[in-house]
Amino acid sequence: MHIEPGIVEGAKMTLSYATAIGVFGYTAKVALNSIKQDGIIPLGIRSLIAAALVFSFFEVFPHYPIGVSEVHLILGSTLFLMFGAAPAAIGLALGLLTQGLFFAPWDLPQYGMNVTTLLVPLFALSAIAHRYIPEKTAYKDVKYSQCLALSTAYQGGVVAWVAFWAIYGQGVGAANLAQIGTFGVAYMSIVLIEPLLDLAILAAVKSLHQLQDSTVFQQRFYRVAAARVGS
Repeated sequence: MHIEPGIVEGAKMTLSYATAIGVFGYTAKVALNSIKQDGIIPLGIRSLIAAALVFSFFEVFPHYPIGVSEVHLILGSTLFLMFGAAPAAIGLALGLLTQGLFFAPWDLPQYGMNVTTLLVPLFALSAIAHRYIPEKTAYKDVKYSQCLALSTAYQGGVVAWVAFWAIYGQGVGAANLAQIGTFGVAYMSIVLIEPLLDLAILAAVKSLHQLQDSTVFQQRFYRVAAARVGS
């Protein structure tokens, strides 16, 4: 989902800085709630694990340039279910930054756009999960239909933001719209496989009963929600 260099240039880049500041501010708010609930050490551990996974998703997993962006397997809903909104958001931001600093420096000018594209759908996914998944359901026990809803929400949000940046930078010409459409169709195809991967990963993780009282995964993963405080 990286916005390709040259799609947004010049003074228009200012908007990407503003949206990045906005998502970082909201991430800080969610992180503070997470610290109040679980403490700073669990937040740090989960964030670092999430960042390592995100870096792998971006740099190690197959990824292909299509249309106005690239198609990646991000597994945003999986990160949320296992670690929570704050660690997932921090992990996405750090993983993306690490890739840019060490492997793709040409993507750094687009960092504001890319981090916005990743994090805003994640926070929307978090809100949907709190409403769509019953409080008596631990996240390890979510159904396929629930995974599909979360994955669709996240991937759809990513596509919407990529389309926004492409239209903002290049206008509504037929060629640009065709490139956006090509990317959108390719990227949304991930929805066909991501819920299955979610369930497979969750099944593997929930079998690790020795970790249910550790700081690795968020409490809601193994237990029903006790209170809604920014997870």
